[in-house]
Formats: sequence, C-alpha cells, structure tokens
Amino acid sequence: MNESIHIKNMVCPRCITAVSYILEQLAIAYVSVNLGEVKLRSSIDVKAKADLSKRLQNAGFSLIDDRKSQLIEQMKTLVVDKIHHSSEELDIKWADYIGDNIHLDYKYLSALFSSVESITFEQFIICQKIERVKELIVYDELTLSEIAFKMNYSSVAYLSNQFKKITGLTPTQFKKSIDKNRKCLDEI
Repeated sequence: MNESIHIKNMVCPRCITAVSYILEQLAIAYVSVNLGEVKLRSSIDVKAKADLSKRLQNAGFSLIDDRKSQLIEQMKTLVVDKIHHSSEELDIKWADYIGDNIHLDYKYLSALFSSVESITFEQFIICQKIERVKELIVYDELTLSEIAFKMNYSSVAYLSNQFKKITGLTPTQFKKSIDKNRKCLDEI
C-alpha cells in the first residue's frame, strides 16, 4: 500500500531533486516525488519520519501532518505549478481548476485558505502572477504586451496597475531599477 506524505515549501524542480536526495540518503523507498507530495512504497516508522522531518527542515522544507495544511499546500502547489512551471495558457477559471484537482468545493477551499493564511486565495494568485511577471521582465525576452498576454491580463494597462499596486513600481520602473527585489516563491 502506498502512503503519501506532504511537504511544505516545494516550489520548483530543484526542490523535487533535493527531497529525492534526502529520501535516498535515508533509504526511504518512494514511488514518486512531486511538488508538495511524496508517494512512499510503504509506511515509515516514527523514527524514520522524525529523521526525515529533521533533514527536510535543514533543507528549508517541512512535513505537513494536518489535513487543512495539506489542502492549503495543495492549493499553493497547483497555483505555483500552473503559473511558474507550465507552458499552457493561463486562461483558466481558478475556482474550477482548484476544485477539480482537489475534488472539494472551491468556496470551502477558498475560505479555508483565507482563515489560515494572511491573504485571500485570489490575492495569493495575483502575487504569484506578479512574481512571474517580474521574472519575465528580468529575462528581457518578451515585450510587456507579450507578458500581459502570456499571463492572461486583459491589457497592458491592467497588468501595469496590478503590478504597481503590489510592488509600488510600474513595470518600466521595475525594469530600470537596480534592485530587482524578487521574492522566493515559498515566501509569497
């Protein structure tokens, strides 16, 4: 029987590699490692779980034991994966996407997220999109119009207004600034 464990702060492919390495060091057999979740071949004992928890914490991750935290981490992982690691268009209805992937009512999940985190789920999505926009601006490969289209903004003006509301700078000011002030995804 496969058991799943949930891990907080996994936000990129390097995180998957780091967690896989920790599991291998501890000789914990696993089926797969994905953002936020590890499927084990079998259950692990209390000592092995404590060792895993300690190693994960040393690497900037943490085990998630309670169901509500697991749901919130799943929501975050879905958003980060879709915004930062997917080549698919962002033209999606987040309520449907989250509800369909987690198999729970979106209103419940959104209320749960807001009650535990310091922001609403919608604000979390906006912050993730703005971080992705910052990344794309720094890469300097796309125009602002192309970035707005890629990130599913209705116009450059709407993107610019939202960007300024979150960062305090317009995209152009951000591009010209010396300090790009980007955030790590697990800090959003």
